[in-house]
Amino acid sequence: MYKNLVLFADAEVGIEITKYLVENFIEDISHIVVASDKSKILKIALSEGLDCSIYGSQEYNSFISNNEFEYGFLIWWPKIIPKELINQAKNGFINTHPSLLPFSRGKHYNFWTILEETEFGVTLHYVNEGIDSGDIIYQKKIKYGWLDNGETLFNKAKSEMILMFKEFYPFFRENKFTRKSQDLTKGSYHNSTEIDEISKLDLNKEYLLKNVLNLLRARTFDGHPACFFKDPETDKTYEVRISINEK
Repeated sequence: MYKNLVLFADAEVGIEITKYLVENFIEDISHIVVASDKSKILKIALSEGLDCSIYGSQEYNSFISNNEFEYGFLIWWPKIIPKELINQAKNGFINTHPSLLPFSRGKHYNFWTILEETEFGVTLHYVNEGIDSGDIIYQKKIKYGWLDNGETLFNKAKSEMILMFKEFYPFFRENKFTRKSQDLTKGSYHNSTEIDEISKLDLNKEYLLKNVLNLLRARTFDGHPACFFKDPETDKTYEVRISINEK
């Protein structure tokens, strides 16, 4: 069944899902919104003759102000959209979130999943005024263990989100999906400012070894900040990463 969609798409997941929709259901796409003029998704849209705009641009504002659409999809979208935009989609916005909601809502899902030892996965959910708190539509669990760290969970979530969306979309197109509310009392939420404070190690503090290992591997992600400590004698700060291998 034909759908009237506006895609807000970004990054690798946005590229792959946009390609999938363009190749299989291009007639469903009424508009694509990208985060910047450097986006590869913009090139895909233009090459296919699709209507496209950059978020916040004059063209974007004109489209949003003058067009109705059935659904909005946030595909790995990096920005929080305003309430007015959420309400403009006749049947709502659907978001891709890389955790098994209601666990690890908010920022740094890969870090908090390991640290809190919660279940992991990817989720499609309706967008409401809260953060990652809307009704769940579709989920997939992802296994992880001691060999995983923040980087591997990030990569697993990317891959599984693409696969899950391709599995889900034909059902969505035929309206063969259900929605269930989240029990937020069983989950967790974290904002972007929490991670730095908890990543600070105290050389004089006693820690449970398991907790330290979880903390170190949760913050191990090549090219990103890691756990750190300050040597009081030299006043120098050191970063700590960890590598765990099966013996």
